[in-house]
Amino acid sequence: MSISEEIDGGPPIKASRREGMAGLAKGLAIIEAFDLRHPQLTVSEAAAATGTTPASARRCLLTLEELGYLSHDGKYFRPTPRMMRLSASYANTSSLTVLAQPCLVAVRDELDESASLAVLDDGHALFVARAEATRIVSAGVRVGARLPAYASSTGRVMLAALPDRELEDYLARCRPQPMTPNTPATLLQVRQKIQQAREEDAAFTDEELEPGVLTVAVPVRDNLGRTHAAMSVSTSTARSSLEVMREKYLPVVRREAVRLGRML
Repeated sequence: MSISEEIDGGPPIKASRREGMAGLAKGLAIIEAFDLRHPQLTVSEAAAATGTTPASARRCLLTLEELGYLSHDGKYFRPTPRMMRLSASYANTSSLTVLAQPCLVAVRDELDESASLAVLDDGHALFVARAEATRIVSAGVRVGARLPAYASSTGRVMLAALPDRELEDYLARCRPQPMTPNTPATLLQVRQKIQQAREEDAAFTDEELEPGVLTVAVPVRDNLGRTHAAMSVSTSTARSSLEVMREKYLPVVRREAVRLGRML
């Protein structure tokens, strides 16, 4: 039996697709199903998240376990450190992340807070570079982490940069789900947050991703005005406030975002 036959257990593959690609696509879909709200998955949860049959999802999960990307305790599958190799492949070869690192370090050193760089990826803010502060703010943000664009400051500034038609397409697909009591819960609220980001050329979150966490983000634009990414910094409500974020943090992040943009 071929690898594609072993992994594939879902709908028939179109004749135009190359042999084996359906199994690879399902495996990648399983990997992407793990996120901040789903750090572990059962077979049935993985099947529901990826739109595959339980039998197909189980084969993909077991294959990923065999390859060392997942661990299994008999019920739940969890990512292992080897999963970091996938994000490292991008980080180690992308000029954007290489150029961004000194800028993120400058933000971290000046503010003593963690700084991140994210790109827009299928309706999510995907974090591709990061400079960690000594005192780490836990917001589920690591290189390779994905957050819903509507709920994150990085996501909102990138959504704000989209042409109106693309933004409307995104909003038509958006289904807001509360992560905290402060998360935008309706499309009207999401639209208002994005419009505010357009007007201010920056976006803030106030305990919208996680209780006790504040963030600010600004767009990273090249010399032609095209937005490539968003740079952000996060802190704790115990150490700062939105007023301080605007007065102290925003100018520093904006300065380094401009510096990065000039290098693109």
